[in-house]
Amino acid sequence: MKRDDLIHPKISGNKLRKLKYNILVALKENCDGLLTFGGAYSNHLLATAAAGKELGIPVIGKVRGEELTIDSNSILQHCHELGMDLEFLTRSEFSVQKHQSGVIQLNGKSYWVIPEGGANAEGIEGCTEIVKELDQDYDFYVVAQGTTTTSLGLLKSIPENAKLIVVPVLKGFDVQKEMRHLLQDDVLFDSLRSKLIIWDEYHHGGYAKTSPELLSFIDAFHLQNNFQIEPVYTGKVFYALNDVVSKDKELLVGKKVLVVHTGGV
Repeated sequence: MKRDDLIHPKISGNKLRKLKYNILVALKENCDGLLTFGGAYSNHLLATAAAGKELGIPVIGKVRGEELTIDSNSILQHCHELGMDLEFLTRSEFSVQKHQSGVIQLNGKSYWVIPEGGANAEGIEGCTEIVKELDQDYDFYVVAQGTTTTSLGLLKSIPENAKLIVVPVLKGFDVQKEMRHLLQDDVLFDSLRSKLIIWDEYHHGGYAKTSPELLSFIDAFHLQNNFQIEPVYTGKVFYALNDVVSKDKELLVGKKVLVVHTGGV
């Protein structure tokens, strides 16, 4: 397992990966601040707020849900404490704006805009470094999938003879369509998709949804291991891996398998 959850206490796992090149570009463009998007419980918002605090960069966070306030939950409170300027959008406003990327002018200042979840070319580039840091190659790489940013970074960088197993955490998610759309390079995606394996039956009802089976599995997992997984992303990955291998015990025999722990609270 690649323990990307240990990278940083607040800018954890793939959140740091996806922010790295976005922040480097913002600095190169001499931007006055960062602007990004997230839901009420967004780890991406929290990670961006923490990065801005450490680097002394002002950050605006646009949050889905006009009914929310700074005091709605501990995540939003912490973002505010870290200095993030929170703005609350209607769901329709959020839907229109959340994919923005690049430099914008706002009140006479320039901001580098990062899409929701860090889902842009800079985010993908950061996630290619997961594989570059490894000291050996693997036959299978396994990862949870949300915006597809991390999985695209992996797909671009794993060896030609390897396979990437993705576990989408959203219900009814068209994996290949979403990956193709984010990559914005049909020729490249078509050359990579033979390395892709999709296990799309382990969403347990959809994003941030759980099931008694999933929660029971996570409890049992914590009794046997000395690190934490959670029900939104990493819990579903390990549940899927355990279930598939239990049904086909020969599937991964003799194979080298790497699970990427993408962090998350």
